[in-house]
Order: sequence, then structure tokens, then C-alpha cells
Amino acid sequence: MMKTDLKYRKASENDIDYLLDLRTKTMNPHYADSNLPTDRETTLQRILYQFDKAHIILLNNEPAGLLKISRGDDKTEVLQLQIDPGQQGKGLGKMILQEILEESSKEGKTVELSVLKTNKAQHLYTSLGFKTVDEDEHSYFMEFKGDLDNQY
Repeated sequence: MMKTDLKYRKASENDIDYLLDLRTKTMNPHYADSNLPTDRETTLQRILYQFDKAHIILLNNEPAGLLKISRGDDKTEVLQLQIDPGQQGKGLGKMILQEILEESSKEGKTVELSVLKTNKAQHLYTSLGFKTVDEDEHSYFMEFKGDLDNQY
């Protein structure tokens, strides 16, 4: 992938319409496949969940998705990562995750995320070195251990 101009800015209330649209396009098919609710109210609640940790991904200064990330002392949690359908398939999600993994590895942190079982993104996570550590009815819970030289 060509080196792209990737930046982040904190999400604000002005972004909620964009995020509703983005989430409807990127996530609702998976929720529907999992028989989980996709109504606007539920979608909005998911957007507002830990909203202070939400960042708009900017590609060449245009919104290209959402990264919601929680950085703790010993672990980093990728709460939500959504790439605009128009920007998917370009390796953007992979690039963003690789940056997070490199940063966490330097700090010796574990990276955690969950993925719906109906979501093909799980293959990307596995290819980056995430391991499934738990699951429930709808989701896999995955982690990446901080030390890149010593993957399990």
C-alpha cells in the first residue's frame, strides 16, 4: 500500500451523523447476521459508548473511519475500528492495527479486541498475531501479547 497521509482527530458531537452512517454501513450487516438489534437507538448507544475515546480516522484530511481505543497501563483495548466501505480493501485497517501493535509492544502491553463471529475481520486480526482467548454466543475475544519477539 502506498504511504498514505493518515491522521486522527478526536470525535465530537458534530461527527455523530457521520458515525451513524458509517456504523450502519459497516456493522449492521454483521449485527443482522448475528440476530442482534440494528435499530437507530441501539446504533446510537454503541456510538456513544466511551465516546471520549473515539477518533475520526482522516485519510488525506477526509474522514475514512473510526478508531475507538482505550489505552490503559498494562493493556490497550481496541473498542471499535470501522473503515468507510469506500476505503476498505486498501490495507488501511491493517496499517492502523500494526501501528497500535508496534506502540503496545514497545510498552510491553497486551492489545485486546472483540469481533463478531460473522465478521470476516477476524482473519485480519489472526494474520497480525492475535489469538482467540475466549468467546461468547456472538463474539470472539482476541488478544495480542506485547512482546513481538516472543509470540506465545
